[in-house]
Amino acid sequence: MINIGEIQKLEVKRNTSVGLFLNTKNSRKKDEDILLPKKEIPKDTKIGDEIDVFIYRDSKERLIATTKIPKVTLGEIGLLKVVDITKIGAFLDWGLEKDLFLPFKEQTMKLEKGRKYLIGLYLDKSDRLCGTMRIKDFLRSDSPYKENDWVQGTIYSINDEIGAFVAVDNKYEGLIPKKELIGIYTPGEEVNLRVTNVKEDGKLDLSLRDKSYMEIDKDAEMILNKAERNGGVLLLNDYSSPKEIRKELNISKSAFKKAVGRLLKEGKIEFIEGGIKIL
Repeated sequence: MINIGEIQKLEVKRNTSVGLFLNTKNSRKKDEDILLPKKEIPKDTKIGDEIDVFIYRDSKERLIATTKIPKVTLGEIGLLKVVDITKIGAFLDWGLEKDLFLPFKEQTMKLEKGRKYLIGLYLDKSDRLCGTMRIKDFLRSDSPYKENDWVQGTIYSINDEIGAFVAVDNKYEGLIPKKELIGIYTPGEEVNLRVTNVKEDGKLDLSLRDKSYMEIDKDAEMILNKAERNGGVLLLNDYSSPKEIRKELNISKSAFKKAVGRLLKEGKIEFIEGGIKIL
């Protein structure tokens, strides 16, 4: 059986002026063969050879084979760039001659041409390959990761009350909780993350930060550098608001107090009116 949207091994059945016609090894005469265009035929290929090909539909909706490897296959997720936005939907570069169609109903936000978004590949009711931004159901919860492992993921959605939803390795479901979401991020961004918890259902809790003791060292160094650039003084202290600290240093008030405590203990700073001073 020939499966659309998948990479599979097919046998060369016929050689014609337009290319090779392929089918499964055990196909019958009544089964329709699939064309592999002449320009894509591997060198020295002959009848009876088996070739790894991807099956999709061409611009005339005919099934066709290609030796090119797409950036995403059926049921998988990939980071794809928007190449065009039209009245009927968007078109994405997925590594093949014919761009992938992303219907309006499968878009979860306003798209920008040239930007990349995390896209899942599915078959619509007409047996056509299409893209979707509704990827939650594509994600798995059986990752091999454990607490404190570092992973790479792509943010695919942000909820102001919950946090940022992440596709780890573009396969596994993860969340950066709101309290861990430091800085400004947008869907489509690739980030390095630390696993803080593996839930009972296998989903991952994630953080953009190192373990706390490592983070204190980094925050303390950043505070010293900031003060040095400001003539040895930083006009922030325990009485500063979380908003002021976040605006100036992009860290929480709790992280600021821990780092300042470390610097005081090490004798590197002292308190002055309205802030701290490097010793």
